[in-house]
Amino acid sequence: MRSSQLSFEQGPIRPPSEAASLLLRFTRNCPWNKCTFCPVYKNSTFSRRSLEEIKKDIDRVVHIIEDIKGISWSLGEGGKITSSVLQEVMMRSRVPQAYYNVAQWLFFGTGQVFIQDANSLIMPSAELAEAIAYLRTKIPGVKRVTSYGRSSTISRKSLEELIMLREAGLDRIHIGMESGSDRVLKYVRKGATARQHIEAGHKVKAAGITLSEYIMPGLGGKAWSEEHALETARVLTDIDPDFIRLRTLMVPPFGSLWEDVLSGRFVPLTDDETVKEIRLMIESLGDIHSTLTSDHIRNLLEDVNGKFPEDRKKMLTVIDEYLSLPPEDKILFRLGRRGGALRSVREIQNPMIRLRLEKAKRDLERELGQDVESIIGELAAQYI
Repeated sequence: MRSSQLSFEQGPIRPPSEAASLLLRFTRNCPWNKCTFCPVYKNSTFSRRSLEEIKKDIDRVVHIIEDIKGISWSLGEGGKITSSVLQEVMMRSRVPQAYYNVAQWLFFGTGQVFIQDANSLIMPSAELAEAIAYLRTKIPGVKRVTSYGRSSTISRKSLEELIMLREAGLDRIHIGMESGSDRVLKYVRKGATARQHIEAGHKVKAAGITLSEYIMPGLGGKAWSEEHALETARVLTDIDPDFIRLRTLMVPPFGSLWEDVLSGRFVPLTDDETVKEIRLMIESLGDIHSTLTSDHIRNLLEDVNGKFPEDRKKMLTVIDEYLSLPPEDKILFRLGRRGGALRSVREIQNPMIRLRLEKAKRDLERELGQDVESIIGELAAQYI
């Protein structure tokens, strides 16, 4: 097989929920690229890919699948993508990352495909539908197709266009709502309003497409924390999305939001204040049926998750368990969580875990010559 057939174009990011997905790039970078909290595409220019380019990439995926299955047959695995086949692929030098992605996708067998980059819905609807239908037809085993989309873009599409996309095979859309407060949205230059979020959310759901809304706790800072929580709860209640995904604010050390932090115009929330803000939002959500997830390491409390309305009390209980911890226990938990060692608040009660964290705290303070709050801050910053 020619080397040109062993790779295809992929973008830089995907949601954590798409970790086992096949990644296909339909557009490059972000057409808006002005959000002050987002560092991902700041040095990149948005560009469209032609339908011909996209189809050629899909054809390359098919060729790679055939090549990997050939490896399976040569290893006596009968075309199945086993751990032995995956290991063989990983050991081969000069194999493009996209080739590895296909091998892992076949191994995990999720059938999930994620369309990159930041807003593929900006493509003409007919063109996007044709590309999705083509990948559904050509690539065997596809079970779910997902894309990012901006509310400002989706609100300009007709319901008929979104239904066409769903019928072509688009199953899920992730929208970065971030906040329901128009004041906060304007301040961080989101380029969307609460009204547009609601309109886009209603259209996506009416079209029969699964909707994930991303919320950013802390985005209002100390000045607008309560407004951010209450207005976000109001907008989410109106939309009633299938998923609410928390992505706690981490300010990148550059750009206008960072300059506002340095000048004191924007005062970030502490971990405790962010947890209280999340509590207020959850408590203020109305009669919805969404599933809330904290599926990102940036969130302090990973186990705040569940389905509304039945799990609301459970989620609030997890939050209250953290808030009721003694100060020293909070520090140890935050240190362990930001260091990737803890996933649940209750783990801090394990004597062995606690001893290890106490030792780690002493060692880090001695070796780095910093107080524990500075150390926790630096650990958290790695997730920006």
